Amino acid sequence: MGDDLIVDGSACIGFDCVNGESFGFDTIRIKENNLRIKADDTSVAASFPRNDWQLTFNDSANGGAEKFSVDDITNSRTPFTIEASAPSHSLYVDDGGRIGLGTATPVVEVHIKDGDTPTLRLEQDGSSGFTPQTWDVAGNETNFFIRDVTNGSTLPLRIRPSAPTSALDIANDGDVGLGTSSPQQRVHILDNDNPGVRMEQGDASNRIWDFRQDGAGNFIITEDGTGGAEVLIRDSDSGTPGQVEIAGDLVVTGQCTEVDGACAPDYVFEADYELPSLSELSAYITENKHLPNVPSAAEIEASGINMRRFNFAMLEKIEELVLYTLGQQETIDALTARLDALEKQPE
Repeated sequence: MGDDLIVDGSACIGFDCVNGESFGFDTIRIKENNLRIKADDTSVAASFPRNDWQLTFNDSANGGAEKFSVDDITNSRTPFTIEASAPSHSLYVDDGGRIGLGTATPVVEVHIKDGDTPTLRLEQDGSSGFTPQTWDVAGNETNFFIRDVTNGSTLPLRIRPSAPTSALDIANDGDVGLGTSSPQQRVHILDNDNPGVRMEQGDASNRIWDFRQDGAGNFIITEDGTGGAEVLIRDSDSGTPGQVEIAGDLVVTGQCTEVDGACAPDYVFEADYELPSLSELSAYITENKHLPNVPSAAEIEASGINMRRFNFAMLEKIEELVLYTLGQQETIDALTARLDALEKQPE
């Protein structure tokens, strides 16, 4: 018949317990060269949990690990292990549920403390069929960084100590703020001292271009970081609004883009081109206050200007003007010849 066991005092269990055992403050002591505490659940009904567990103190084999572990006996797994000589507070859970790793006073949900570059490692080991990849998230007195361990331990992301608030800020719509917590464009740069973007080619050429504002609020494009403006767009308070200045030559390259089926209005010089007479042109200008095929000031103000089509129209007018001039010259030459003939007649 089963009965309870009550020990009024301390208990020692194991082959190496001795008479007169000195327990100190121990209430239960297990003592031998192969220490285990096993929980063997004998439930038989399928609806009841019946997993077997074991507390293991050190490996039993020669040269094995000195450790304490919790073993899942049923599934042959060891979900929890502490090695001997682990530092104090390697794992600490305080009364608020905060976890300390290396500290007994965690101040956030997970608090990692170490004397040199506390690090969190994320390792995908390939066991699920995906390509192995390892990342480290760490920080020290130099920077907070993410390390790509798998690919040469490069540091694709760094944040230096004392970086200002919202040095990089991504809004809920995907807009990126640099120096602002409320970006209004896909990339929004806010700075009190000439905000700008630098593009630098890292090879031997070391080409540098700066896109920035100057002290007057003008937008400038600068080559090689020299400070001189190759392209300048003036702020409305410091010059003509929208004015663009270019230092040096403006060279436009590329293939012809046709306007009305032609790259240039050379059709004006064809024999079948119907050049309006000057009287017709005068009547058109009197009625419309602008040249034919050239947008009026009202049209430009309402819809803007297509510079390609506008330049095409200007060249057409220049070529027509050449024809008018040549025609007038023919008339002048004929009149001059007639006048010379009249002057040679005897009185």
